[in-house]
Amino acid sequence: MLADPAPGAGGAAAVKIVIAGGFGVGKTTMVGSVSEIEPLSTEEYLTTASTPIDSLHGVEAKETTTVAFDFGRRTLDVPEPLGELEMFLFGTPGQNRFVDLWRDLSRGAVGAIVLADTRRLEDSFTAVSFFEQIRLPFIVALNEFDGAYRYDPGDVCVALGLAPEIPLVCCDVRVPSQAAGVLLTLVRHALSYLPTPSIRPTTLQDA
Repeated sequence: MLADPAPGAGGAAAVKIVIAGGFGVGKTTMVGSVSEIEPLSTEEYLTTASTPIDSLHGVEAKETTTVAFDFGRRTLDVPEPLGELEMFLFGTPGQNRFVDLWRDLSRGAVGAIVLADTRRLEDSFTAVSFFEQIRLPFIVALNEFDGAYRYDPGDVCVALGLAPEIPLVCCDVRVPSQAAGVLLTLVRHALSYLPTPSIRPTTLQDA
């Protein structure tokens, strides 16, 4: 959902963006990398109690996990007719047991980014299916971890069962310019679903 600036106030239009994906794919890292403000993070240390349900396969060095959401903000210039756009970023917890929270965080969003790790691509299936089911525009971003095999993007699209119109991009979310590029790709894709470039004014309370 796009929020126009208040009448006569000027400034940027605003959108809410959800950043989702499996456990340990880099959602918190992306928010922290691209945010122009100090990001809000709700990470807690992993404990032995979570070992049976939070597999660390492929991310053995991971010590913390998001338990609510991450929040950041980024303002970027986008192609006309929008111009300057203020993006409010909400990173979800990766575990499937938080799907109800994903639904809450997705309310009022213009679209979503599904981060994927080719070492554990199966962890992306739930997020892809979720956004398909709630009919929220989304893209897939392959976060290219050090040492991970670089698959052909077309092969990844087939493996995830993506519709032809769903963009897939490769990136390193630790690099702010690449993370910003992913945001712009999502915005362009989400705008293609709207009949006009903007709809009713909203406020942050819609988030």
